[in-house]
Amino acid sequence: MANNTKEFDFIIVGGCTIASRLASCSEKPRVLLLEAGKHNDSEDLMVDGQRWTTLQQPGMNWGYTTVSQEYCNGRQLDYSRGRGLGGSTAINFGFWTVGCRGDYDRWADLVDDPRFDWVHMQARFKALESFQTEDAEASYGDYVSPRRDDHGQHGPLKVGYAKLWERDIVPMLDIFRDAGFPITRDLNSGNPLGIGPVINSCYQGRRTTAITLLQNSSNNLTTITECSVERLVLEGKRVIGVEAAGARCSLDTPKLLMLSGIGPASQLAKHGIPIICDLSAIGQNLKDHCHVPLAFRRSKESNDRHSFYGEPTASQEALETWRIDGTGSWSIFGCQCVGGWLKSPSVVDSFEFKQLPRAEQEFLNGETVPHYELVSHFPFHMLIPGVSEDFSYVCLVAFLMNPQSRGEVTLQSADPTVPLLFNPRFLSHPYDRRVAIESYRDLLKLSAHPSFSKDTIGDLIRPQGDSDEAILEFWRQFVSSTWHMTGTVKMGRPDDPDAAVDRSFRVRNLEGLRVADMSVVPVLPNSHTQVTAYLVGATCADVLIEEYDLSYQV
Repeated sequence: MANNTKEFDFIIVGGCTIASRLASCSEKPRVLLLEAGKHNDSEDLMVDGQRWTTLQQPGMNWGYTTVSQEYCNGRQLDYSRGRGLGGSTAINFGFWTVGCRGDYDRWADLVDDPRFDWVHMQARFKALESFQTEDAEASYGDYVSPRRDDHGQHGPLKVGYAKLWERDIVPMLDIFRDAGFPITRDLNSGNPLGIGPVINSCYQGRRTTAITLLQNSSNNLTTITECSVERLVLEGKRVIGVEAAGARCSLDTPKLLMLSGIGPASQLAKHGIPIICDLSAIGQNLKDHCHVPLAFRRSKESNDRHSFYGEPTASQEALETWRIDGTGSWSIFGCQCVGGWLKSPSVVDSFEFKQLPRAEQEFLNGETVPHYELVSHFPFHMLIPGVSEDFSYVCLVAFLMNPQSRGEVTLQSADPTVPLLFNPRFLSHPYDRRVAIESYRDLLKLSAHPSFSKDTIGDLIRPQGDSDEAILEFWRQFVSSTWHMTGTVKMGRPDDPDAAVDRSFRVRNLEGLRVADMSVVPVLPNSHTQVTAYLVGATCADVLIEEYDLSYQV
């Protein structure tokens, strides 16, 4: 590995936010950022309308799958993770959603630290983003009206709405309203309840990823790609470095810890790994969102998608236009979704809800806390080619929020090239199955409303019936991960037996080692987790800057 004899003040494994913040301090600490994948610096990967397919690009996805899911008809599910600089921000679908106040206040309570509450996290969120709304407000002001105080205008990450929306986006917002769904003009205010235009990590036709944070970095930051960390180097209980070797298999945080002798003693012993620190919480508490589609064939008069996606030469011509100035069809099609988060009286009234612990019921009844998410205009054919020969379809999606199912990740070998076994146990909890049924029933309600059904010419993807049993069987057969894996190195108070790190991100019973990614988050947020991942890095950087008496240069 290059620079293998050089000493650094901080070694960061795959964390652009932390690395960039520490390197920006006026004291100029020596920071090393290691990334197992490549830089992936092709401009064509930044096309807004093609963000749905970057996970399919060679070399950009580790291609993980779950173990067979007992409650999903034994299916093994895709468990994509980003491979390369920028991590999963390089392959995600670009939803820039912060979640609800209740998530962060609960996080702060669980770890007994106000640094994680909504007030403090919103301040970091605002410092990260440059929220661009002028074009959308000028053209779609009846549907876009964010409060300036809820957003940042000068951060490094440019985000916002597509400049031009597909022709049936505004009608879809009206359909939700006509069908009785609440409407919101800002999904990122801290109260996401309601349906509105989704905010994107894109601006002027171009995607925004974590690589942006590394631009114009100073020479005290060393970034090495295609360098996979295999183990930590320890002296007693203190971590003093890392072992790395060329381009090899990506390592998730629980795997890196366990291969280094940090984790459940029974697992380590099974694979002949010397036990440095017995931490039974490592790899446990896996939480993730899951979702299913509902799709209909639509009249060609209601939208323009078939004239673009169905024209063989249109895609390449649009790409050439995009390369010039970021405009054209690839800055419109697939660039703006409708969506939002909702509560369900049927869920609250259900037997499954009433069987939950009292504290969980109180959280789910919180003012800003939803039970599920709905999204429209998901370009399903870009992930599954051939699903429809007529691209005038519309795909709706239901996402299960606040799942009660808990999974785990475990080692299957001491060989660093062998991936973990991922078992999210989707739909294993009765409450999750109830939310699955009720959320999908609301999609069916929407699709039956006259303002929607007038343009429907046939079913494309839907259950065999509308009963609880038919809907639940549909979930079992078509459910997918939303790739929001969280909690396997959970943060918690000193007396929390399920916690592996403390509120300062320090791994228990060790020195010199912190974890700052989605694995530490004790609450799976009611959002797509891109923003939360940034906030984890920014918060850990703040902790380190304070502890080491550094001066961060904004």
